[in-house]
Amino acid sequence: MLDAAILDALRDVLDSGNPGQPTGLITSANQLQTYECDGLTNFRTMPGAVVLPRSTTEVQAVIRICAKHRIPFVARGAGTGLSGGALPASGGIVISFARMNRILEIDIPNQRVIVEPGVINSHVTDAVAAHEYFYAPDPSSQSVCTIGGNIAENAGGAHCLKYGFTTTHVLAMDVVLPSGELVALGSSTSDAPGYDLTGVFVGSEGTLGVATKITLRITKRPETVQVLLAAFDSIAAAAQAVSDIIAAGMLPAALEMMDRLSAMASEAAVHPNYPVCEALLLVELDGPEAEVAAQIIEASALCKQNGAWEIRVAQTAADRALIWKGRKAAFAAVGRISPNYIVQDGVIPRTALPLLLEAISQMATDAHLRVANVFHAGDGNLHPLVLYDRAIPGQEQTALDLSERILHLCVDHGGSITGEHGVGKEKQQAMGYMFSEPDLVTMQLVRQAFDPHNLANPDKLFPRPRLCAEKTGPYTPHPLETAGIAEYF
Repeated sequence: MLDAAILDALRDVLDSGNPGQPTGLITSANQLQTYECDGLTNFRTMPGAVVLPRSTTEVQAVIRICAKHRIPFVARGAGTGLSGGALPASGGIVISFARMNRILEIDIPNQRVIVEPGVINSHVTDAVAAHEYFYAPDPSSQSVCTIGGNIAENAGGAHCLKYGFTTTHVLAMDVVLPSGELVALGSSTSDAPGYDLTGVFVGSEGTLGVATKITLRITKRPETVQVLLAAFDSIAAAAQAVSDIIAAGMLPAALEMMDRLSAMASEAAVHPNYPVCEALLLVELDGPEAEVAAQIIEASALCKQNGAWEIRVAQTAADRALIWKGRKAAFAAVGRISPNYIVQDGVIPRTALPLLLEAISQMATDAHLRVANVFHAGDGNLHPLVLYDRAIPGQEQTALDLSERILHLCVDHGGSITGEHGVGKEKQQAMGYMFSEPDLVTMQLVRQAFDPHNLANPDKLFPRPRLCAEKTGPYTPHPLETAGIAEYF
């Protein structure tokens, strides 16, 4: 528990300059429960307090109090993360950015927008839509997730195949370090000199500090957008169509696949009029009208060549929106067919899709569980949803074990344990399976440079115990530990 003097200091920082406004400090148990987990509800921890700053100055003051008293803190946006990244540190402080949600500047001639971290992802596009621009990263939760959270996890979305992840669209940031010091990372100009500290910070999952002002790159809307939907009798056939489309030199804005279980769950939830099939492929092409028209014909032919028995091209913006509504609703829709499920997030080479999905299916059968699959097929980012019933004794642990083995399978085939959801609390042990000891030591040295007292989102990202013996064998202390950083291993 935080003592009264610390709470008084926080209250003074947050409320003294805002007379007549709702308090910026939450301490009651009932209200703190709202913040005990993020979208991954398997892990829950009660924070000591939640603060809701209104400015960078207030964020600095809060973090200086944390630094002085060695209190761990965790930054939080909308809490939509799926890896436990916003899980509070026990008895620590959650810094919620719900009140720092302003778009500060829109600069159309220079194609940039400056925002606070609590701005909702889709609100950036809304703000520039009249100028025929958009903000490209589009996680499925884009209508509620925040830019600060997207930066922490380097979020992607369906359109990351062509337009890239969050890191591609962040130009500069004001960051409060764990000491309370304010630093400027990056530049509004391209190719700034010095180390790419913006690239280091994006995707660091809140372990290096807190971004309080962000300069984003926005993108001109293409002349035309077309979405093709194709139904296949097998995942292998749809996956081959994906490979053929890329091999033909096309770069779709999005290339998504859903299996029968996930597509039918979405159909029941939001009625996108999907055909009943084993694999559903969504291909979005954008660009000059003549180019897109030619590519739609070519992509349709490649799908037919691989056995697609139904092909539709959305005729209106409303049709396109309905197709995407079904895809973006998939995670939540699975709740209609299973009382509990784990949303996993691994990456493989896209040519390995058929092999991996067959292996996952066999693993699920052996575990007497079901797995629904939704994935960014174009870049091999899998989202297996492991379905289970917590009310059945032992089934949750079986599901967790299966989920971890799927990640190991991705690594074994040259992939990664996460594509966009982050490591957080859920996948930290798998980091020891993917990375060698020198890799982890180097990462820890970067973290120590920013956060020598391990206050910013502690006990996340890195494995505890340090290594996974399955992959790398028993742990031998590294010489760098004798230099004063043993507490981080």
